[in-house]
Amino acid sequence: MTPPRAAAAVVGVLVLSLAACTPGGTDDSPSPSGTTTSDSPSPTGSPSDGSGESPTDDVSAPADDATEAPLPFPANTDPDTQDPSADAALTVTDIRIGHHDGFDRVVFELGGTGTPGWRVEYVDEPIDDGSGNVATVDGDAYLQVMISGSGYPTDTGVDEYAGPNPVRAGDQGEVEEVLLRGVFEGYTQAFVGVDDEQRPFRVFSLEDPARVVVDVRDDD
Repeated sequence: MTPPRAAAAVVGVLVLSLAACTPGGTDDSPSPSGTTTSDSPSPTGSPSDGSGESPTDDVSAPADDATEAPLPFPANTDPDTQDPSADAALTVTDIRIGHHDGFDRVVFELGGTGTPGWRVEYVDEPIDDGSGNVATVDGDAYLQVMISGSGYPTDTGVDEYAGPNPVRAGDQGEVEEVLLRGVFEGYTQAFVGVDDEQRPFRVFSLEDPARVVVDVRDDD
């Protein structure tokens, strides 16, 4: 006959074993590190996707390299804004484009201090913020990405992105290419060329390293 104390110990071990096997959150579905705001009536953080549901800001956002996301994720074509932290001094160090099932992802990786802010919106023409000239961007619609809290490499101590520019996305998906323009008055400007028409998008940030992520939904 098993003593009462020994039986209780066995039960405790079984409970802990079962708890360890229970699925939980993973790094593939972190929550966005910033709360998105917008000066439009329907902010991207709380858009209506036509389903009658009311998503909230705590909807999980997949990681940078995720291969899928809950669809349709909350998105619209309204301007999306977020303020940077007071100590932000950031430089874009890398740009990546990924085609996934139902959406394309553009990632701006950043080095420096603080957390980035942004203003992302569709514009009629891709106009260079510094010169006022029209930039050449492949696409039928132009998503302007302004990353606030930016600084020149001489100020941030971080080498800026020196890879291909524009970054081509290939023949799949809705994003055709990303053109990085540079830093002007505390903002890093870039353009995302979108195929066919303005597509719903969402913006959020990730940490370690700091990243601004733009997801462009493909509803076709």
